Amino acid sequence: MKLDLYYARRFLQWFGIISLILLTLVMLIDLNDQVRRFGEIDLSFAQLTTLTLMNTPAALNQFLPLIMILSTIVLFVGLARSSELVVTRAIGRSGLRALVAPLAMAAIIGFLAVSTLNPIAAATSNRSQELTDTYRSIGPATLSLTDDGLWLRQGGPQGQSVIHAAGYGGNADNISLYDVTILSYATDGGPTRQIVAESAKIVGDYWLLRNVKFWPLTPDLNPETNSTIHDELRLPTTMTQERIRDSIGTAEGISIYDLPETIRSLGQAGFSTKRFEVLLQVELARPLFLMAMVLVGAAFTMRHVRSGGTGLAVLLAVLLGFGLYFVRNFAQILGENGQIPVSLAAWAPPVAAFLLPLGLLLHAEDG
Repeated sequence: MKLDLYYARRFLQWFGIISLILLTLVMLIDLNDQVRRFGEIDLSFAQLTTLTLMNTPAALNQFLPLIMILSTIVLFVGLARSSELVVTRAIGRSGLRALVAPLAMAAIIGFLAVSTLNPIAAATSNRSQELTDTYRSIGPATLSLTDDGLWLRQGGPQGQSVIHAAGYGGNADNISLYDVTILSYATDGGPTRQIVAESAKIVGDYWLLRNVKFWPLTPDLNPETNSTIHDELRLPTTMTQERIRDSIGTAEGISIYDLPETIRSLGQAGFSTKRFEVLLQVELARPLFLMAMVLVGAAFTMRHVRSGGTGLAVLLAVLLGFGLYFVRNFAQILGENGQIPVSLAAWAPPVAAFLLPLGLLLHAEDG
């Protein structure tokens, strides 16, 4: 038991050190990117740093597999150099027994990543996007999908506008909204106009509305009497096609606790839910995949350094880890496109990633 605790402590120590190093590098790169993106806007260093910090949890969430495999490699290379693995085998413990503690730590970290880090990363990603939209315009632009359809809020020099659409269509680069209602508010919070259109799409920096009815909402005018009808109408916007496409097509910013309700709402509204269903299952399979990364790192480094080839073994472990990560992402894309079942897309890569290095370890132990 004490030996297991020792291995667990060593593993967590290296996990913390490698996480700190990688996050420091990522934060420096992201801070430089923020300076470049907002070069034309007079933002303080504190505001740029805040944006960088808001992106950090999502970066950590993405880098967990890499951190896990590097922690395992450093742990077992260190144990091999100090001959601790040789002593462990000499007292009657197999190499596989030494993996129990790191695997348990990987499972715990995976559970915490799903239950805690995922919601934090979603919340900070949303906040980062809100701050970015606020710095680039008067107010934030947000998007949400509900049972009633698509809801947008955009800011501009004249105030805020709330946009509702019953549905959307078109391709990824030319999204159109249908049965659109726009309610605009002045900067003091009072409504100024209501617009109903058959369709709307973004062209450049404005909304192109078709078959439009316009009602002015000012205290001294009768809205219906002064309403107008237009075949086409253009309204300035701070939204972009990319922003709408990314918000509809990605689950970034949605925590795992909100995914089931999001899937239900999208299904009732007639939107595709494949991407969200696959992501939910992928997140649930994350602890198994992180445990597989531990096995990958151990499969190539649980060997005595006198046998040589440590550098090559480390390289092979990292390359195999990247390969498995690529296969998992590729399977996720196939699942999102409906080419393979959701459960197969989410669970087959982690299971295969777990069994492959386990087979290598068993073969080495038998040998």
